[in-house]
Amino acid sequence: MPTSDLHNAVYDPPRDCPLCPRLKSFREGWREKEPDWHNAPVATWSAARDEDVRLLIIGLAPGLRGANRTARPFTGDYAGDLLYGTLLKFGFAQGNYRADPRDGLQLTGCAITNAVRCVPPENKPVGAEINHCRPFLAATLARFANLRALVTLGKISHDSTARTLGERVAAHPFGHGAQTEMAGYRVFSSYHCSRYNTNTGRLTTAMFEDVFEAVSRFLEGR
Repeated sequence: MPTSDLHNAVYDPPRDCPLCPRLKSFREGWREKEPDWHNAPVATWSAARDEDVRLLIIGLAPGLRGANRTARPFTGDYAGDLLYGTLLKFGFAQGNYRADPRDGLQLTGCAITNAVRCVPPENKPVGAEINHCRPFLAATLARFANLRALVTLGKISHDSTARTLGERVAAHPFGHGAQTEMAGYRVFSSYHCSRYNTNTGRLTTAMFEDVFEAVSRFLEGR
């Protein structure tokens, strides 16, 4: 099988993935409303070479008018403004982020994915949908041979990551700024960088940057 086909078959759901009927119906409805949008599962975005990836950022799911529209994780909504601004500050990306997948931005030593690859209604996937997508997360983790650190954005992402790695969720409770070891990875937890969390003051830019400062220290051996 060609490498590109293997990538699509193993790591990412197909465009018309049927595993979650509710999500399938939702994205098909948006295909009718906005035929120029992506409206499909959003693939993991990574540095140019898989062997260079040492950090994986795991979000919840594509935003309706963000990645569901643009096809690139965290691109096109406020969450991307904060995430990519932070990645640029700490050297995990280079170029300029303009909320457009054609902006020329490149990831450096990291990759970005979601626990659920399709946009859910009201940004709220249900348990079965999280479970159905877990094999894709497992395959993504296995894809990067030199992966050392994970950043989980929000409790759903964190708990799904723990289950994917065969860990007990109760042994690795979610908490902003917390760190834990799971299956040989250092896992850093953060509140999700959503507009809701920042508007309510639950997450500030400084709090978010503190997480990536800790990641940088860990990867640099400090």
